[in-house]
Amino acid sequence: MGSTVLSLRMDGELLERLRQHAARSGMSVQDYVVRTLVREDFDERFHAAVDETERFYGAT
Repeated sequence: MGSTVLSLRMDGELLERLRQHAARSGMSVQDYVVRTLVREDFDERFHAAVDETERFYGAT
């Protein structure tokens, strides 16, 4: 899988909070943000799949 650059502009307070969260997880800020985005994307896809299954089979 290739990699692409995404540049973000954020205020210093948010960056500091991200640094603290990342440090507690033993990660870089970049890795922490990517992991959070991947988890959010998975959650959205999972919920969409559950909704589609319920529509197909009917809610129980």
